[in-house]
Amino acid sequence: MKTDDYSSFFYSAADGLKLHARIYGQANETVPVVCLPGLTRNARDFHELAVFLSNEPKTPRQVITFDYRGRGQSEFAQDWTSYNIMTEAEDVLAGLTAMGVEHGGFIGTSRGGLIIHLLAGMRPGLLRAVVLNDIGPVVEGEGLAHIRAYLERAPIPASMADAVAIQKATHGQAFSALSEDDWHRFVGALYRKGKNDVPVADFDPALLNTLKAVDLTRPLPDLWAQFAGLANIPLLAIRGENSKLLSAATLDEMRRRHPDCQALIVEGQGHAPLLETGNLPAKISSFLRHCER
Repeated sequence: MKTDDYSSFFYSAADGLKLHARIYGQANETVPVVCLPGLTRNARDFHELAVFLSNEPKTPRQVITFDYRGRGQSEFAQDWTSYNIMTEAEDVLAGLTAMGVEHGGFIGTSRGGLIIHLLAGMRPGLLRAVVLNDIGPVVEGEGLAHIRAYLERAPIPASMADAVAIQKATHGQAFSALSEDDWHRFVGALYRKGKNDVPVADFDPALLNTLKAVDLTRPLPDLWAQFAGLANIPLLAIRGENSKLLSAATLDEMRRRHPDCQALIVEGQGHAPLLETGNLPAKISSFLRHCER
């Protein structure tokens, strides 16, 4: 599939699963950008940001946005246990290899940021710059419990308008800064049209088994050792003001440990901020340009 904004790229994972990514713009002398979404999210989350970055007058960039296995246009896995960050990191590397991409600036929202932590050790030299969107080496159990509870009891919408109302009712307090257009974009990325145009969450329902397997009565394992692997890579850490997944204390510790870490707080948003809102596209673009100097 090709549109005026992007082309679809399909490739095979190591286990033969057919996976999908979007490619915006053309390869050029600027560092390409690779966008990795959250747990149940997909490549569409980054559409507006990708269009912005790939069409900048002075520094247009090629932007690649991934659908993990079981999300978006990628095939569902036969074994739900393959829905883990190590396998998904390997899938991303397979896709980049198939595209001939040797390095890039990486933007990871939530789960995507955890995958970036792994990529630093799996392929040294791959990461030229990193943007972590509301994620860090420590995932707060309260935030993960909130996500699990919501996904387990999420109402099934009857229409896209109904889906917008459901998302507002669930997340409106944490995302008070969003406009009506923001909510519609958010919902358009989360759902696909099913039978009779009824919205269907665009991920394999078996993905929720991975959350059920997590023991939230015990502290979650941290990734500080993997975070150390980002020490020589410029880092922009974004946190939603109302986030329950990335704490202010963890963000402070990230800044203390990392020698080149910028931090940005997004007011009126929770987990995870929409990267196309406000001045975030311009801030991210400026950060990427700074990393190329």
